[in-house]
Amino acid sequence: MKKENKSVIIWLLSGCVLLFLMVVVGGITRLTNSGLSMTDWHLVTDTFPPLTEAKWQTAFDEYKKFPEYQKINIHNDFQLSDYKFIYFWEWFHRFIGRIIGLVFFVPFVYFLAKKKLDTETIKKCIVLLAMGGFQGFLGWFMVRSGLIDNPDVSHFRLSLHLTFAFITFAYTLWVALDLIYPERNINKILPLRNIARYALVALLIQIIYGGFVAGLNAGLIHNHWPLMSDGEFIHESVFIEQSSLIKNLIEGKSGVQFVHRTFAYAVVAVILFLFFKSKKYTLTSTQSNGINTLVVFVFIQFLLGVFTLLYSVPLALGLIHQIMAFFLLSAMTFTLHRLSK
Repeated sequence: MKKENKSVIIWLLSGCVLLFLMVVVGGITRLTNSGLSMTDWHLVTDTFPPLTEAKWQTAFDEYKKFPEYQKINIHNDFQLSDYKFIYFWEWFHRFIGRIIGLVFFVPFVYFLAKKKLDTETIKKCIVLLAMGGFQGFLGWFMVRSGLIDNPDVSHFRLSLHLTFAFITFAYTLWVALDLIYPERNINKILPLRNIARYALVALLIQIIYGGFVAGLNAGLIHNHWPLMSDGEFIHESVFIEQSSLIKNLIEGKSGVQFVHRTFAYAVVAVILFLFFKSKKYTLTSTQSNGINTLVVFVFIQFLLGVFTLLYSVPLALGLIHQIMAFFLLSAMTFTLHRLSK
């Protein structure tokens, strides 16, 4: 790591921490059904929550015009105090998004003016800024789907929003790693790099289906393991919920859960394959540590998934499972970087 890059690295890693925090708060927002509490988006005027009871009541009255209140919460003795709780988590989620925008843009302009960024890093940072802006759009695109007729967001849009947040985090970490490890003539092992790439693709597919499960509340059914029910590895509802098998596997609760719980074995298998294959090569300490960490994290994540399912997705377990996915992607990004450069 070059000394002149230290401040830039700290900036990028701070962005990673904020992205991690935003996904954690996003998970709480989803698990507490808070995502539809703010029914509009204003870049400036929504920066802080209502500061008087009158303004809270105005926001609550606006919320009452939308399907979530009219079809669900109106029957649950839903009061202003309840609304304040769900409003907080959605507001906090958006607030962190604003902070991330400032943390990325303002230092970027400063480093640009001080000529602390080389041409390659400038290009990567412009990509990061574009990704951040697009992520903000995806957030509103997701929320909008639950404000029209159906009082729930589209699981496709939720998964897209979640997965793109993970990808943005991974790319930010990759740019930071490029500066932390500027050397290029290290032990690049192409067979292991290619396996790591397949592992990354498998992990992203699993994250996408994790979003599907969250969006459909598919973790609340078939709360058995390793079988979906007593004596059935594949529950019959996997095939009959929707009009076709493809729809069952991307729109049906049973089908989506089946793919997510079964594909977890594939993710474990490809990471174990990478681990055992790596024993045939002489690795650097960072390469070896990355692969070993990857194996530990994937087994922890697998067990968390099992217990989250068995206990019907309690808030704490559901959140920890999502956090561990972040750690797993971090280890995957680090390992692939060390095997690629």
